Amino acid sequence: MSSYKEQIDKARLPQHIAIIMDGNGRWAKKLGNQRIFGHQNGVTSVREATEAAAELGVKFLTLYAFSTENWNRPKEEVSALMALLVKTIEDETPTLAKNNVKLITIGDTSRMPAETAKRLQQCIDQTAHNTGLCLVLALSYSSRWEITEAVKNMVQDSIDQKLHIEEIDENTISNYLTTKQIPDPELLIRTSGEYRISNFLLWQIAYTELYFTDVLWPDFKKEDLYQAIVNYQSRERRFGKTSEQVTQ
Repeated sequence: MSSYKEQIDKARLPQHIAIIMDGNGRWAKKLGNQRIFGHQNGVTSVREATEAAAELGVKFLTLYAFSTENWNRPKEEVSALMALLVKTIEDETPTLAKNNVKLITIGDTSRMPAETAKRLQQCIDQTAHNTGLCLVLALSYSSRWEITEAVKNMVQDSIDQKLHIEEIDENTISNYLTTKQIPDPELLIRTSGEYRISNFLLWQIAYTELYFTDVLWPDFKKEDLYQAIVNYQSRERRFGKTSEQVTQ
């Protein structure tokens, strides 16, 4: 059986892929285990997606790892997730460095436990000079939080006369977001069969191709990513234009 990888046109790869990693809890429940068991097994899928993206030559991979709303989950689960996050990143950092992968984060990381934030920053620093795939972890992130913070900063800069109303356009707003150094994603994948965006990159996905799969995140492997890319490449991206305009 041939791989979807063989069908991928390397000349038309999405530069930036974003993934809503959903289904860890349901995967664990199906096996009669606690939710954290699903999160632990989801780490393998993070590794598979990262390796596959890096091997193909994708420039940016953004993973929705922890939302601002996730802080409302039971304290035991949040604590276990924070511990798993740090352990996973520390364990994977040598591999990221070896594969020239740069790690960065977006989100309100000031809410994270001090020790977690410190160890996370150490991992970020160790990969800061890598020039291959940029792995973006969305931690304590939500789009409404991000846009609210952008508006606050724009208002303050206006008060300080660093920003004038007539200067504000779409690029201005984009430059006040946490993703200002990152291109908008061309492809957004959501696993587990849910059809919603869950407060993720709402500004940035205005023209992103959306791909939904029933696969639960711990079962998501390289072949699933290849399949999503093949599906993406089968689409015509018009950005508001007609088909005739796009093909001219």
